Amino acid sequence: MSRNTPDNPLGRVSTAKLLRQFAIPSIIAMLVTSLYNIVDQFFIGNSVGSLGNAATNIAFPLSICCVATALLFGIGGAAAFNISAGRGDKEKAATYMGNALMMLLLCGLVMFLITELFLEPLLRFFGSPENVLGYAITYTRITAFGFPFVIFSTGGGGHLVRADGRPNITMLCNLTGALINVVLDALFVFILHWGMTGAALATVIGQFVNFLLSVYFLCHCQTVTLQRKHLILHRSTVSTIMSLGTAPCVNQLAMMVVQIVMNNSLKYYGARSVYGEAIPIACAGIISKVNMVFMSFIIGISQGMQPITSFNYGAHRYDRVKSAYRQAISAGGIIAVIAFLLFQFAPMQIIRIFGNGSPEYFRFSVNYFRIFLFFTFINFVQPITSNFFTSIAKPKVGTFLSLTRQIIYLLPLLILLPLYFGIDGIMYAGPIADFFAVATTLVMITRQLRSM
Repeated sequence: MSRNTPDNPLGRVSTAKLLRQFAIPSIIAMLVTSLYNIVDQFFIGNSVGSLGNAATNIAFPLSICCVATALLFGIGGAAAFNISAGRGDKEKAATYMGNALMMLLLCGLVMFLITELFLEPLLRFFGSPENVLGYAITYTRITAFGFPFVIFSTGGGGHLVRADGRPNITMLCNLTGALINVVLDALFVFILHWGMTGAALATVIGQFVNFLLSVYFLCHCQTVTLQRKHLILHRSTVSTIMSLGTAPCVNQLAMMVVQIVMNNSLKYYGARSVYGEAIPIACAGIISKVNMVFMSFIIGISQGMQPITSFNYGAHRYDRVKSAYRQAISAGGIIAVIAFLLFQFAPMQIIRIFGNGSPEYFRFSVNYFRIFLFFTFINFVQPITSNFFTSIAKPKVGTFLSLTRQIIYLLPLLILLPLYFGIDGIMYAGPIADFFAVATTLVMITRQLRSM
């Protein structure tokens, strides 16, 4: 096969058409993933109240850790798979897929065991106030059973099935699980009044169905045939997968670290303000999950871009690589401006969806929306560009960019600014970190595009 005339559609069809074909199902899949958290917030907030919402935010670092693991082996495996396919090596591509799937399953089981064994110490470390701890334990002890399912389905049914050229199947798997979660949430929480237990059970059952569908479709790939030999782990293969998946994984782990520091800071400085310990944690948790809906569009676009850029980079079609990136950036910019307008002009309407609260609850929510998320209109650049570098086999650059917003800029600001401005310092840390992260990203991507 000639590199200049690849017979794979990723090398022939226009990049604009391919980006729509891959990005739309990816966006829907990411939206569905974020809806797992949003739906729980809605039902818990309108039944249990703000303490229940605070409990889900305390447990949120564990969810982020699951996503990080899924991205490490899902995106890493997908990038390695597509690069190998672009070079015409289908046997190597199948080996990457099989090894990635085995690592997803093993890591999910390890996550479950660690959580069940050390649940209460973990939740206290995550910043749980005493009046929230009981709710958090009830919710997390059940949702931990779903960790192997969500890690496998997110990494395998999401990224690897899409890398196989079937983005619509990824969408189907996620939609099915999410719809089951919504229906069971309504049944368990509103009708049977099972509270936190009901919300957790609905989540796990939805994730299990998604897992079963993912297993079925991965056993029936269209571009390769998975065999038992492809599931045998090889150190070099796993190492390559992890190197390509490090950037998105590190970005999620950075989010987890920031979430833990954020929870503890909100608890400490909230107790020294008019809001108290629980209100800032509950509000920040809801708003971060609403922001995840916006980020689902951005991450979905970047994931839709990944097979196109990886394949064409492997085939030395650099014009198509740059074209796919520029179109992804354009689409992300439009969505970011829409999200910015909603966060700035309709924060009260959004927060009321998740239940009632005190005047202090709503005041903090509105301020947090408008200040912490002020630079939403430029926040699309860093995640798309970070994934771009990973997709063209430059994981070190992608990893560095993943660290800029969360670790290099935001984390120090979360520690320093509240010392001088109290709880308001936490809110202002967000836009400052966003600005410098985007500035750093623009410098790196300009150099890369010129060199290509």
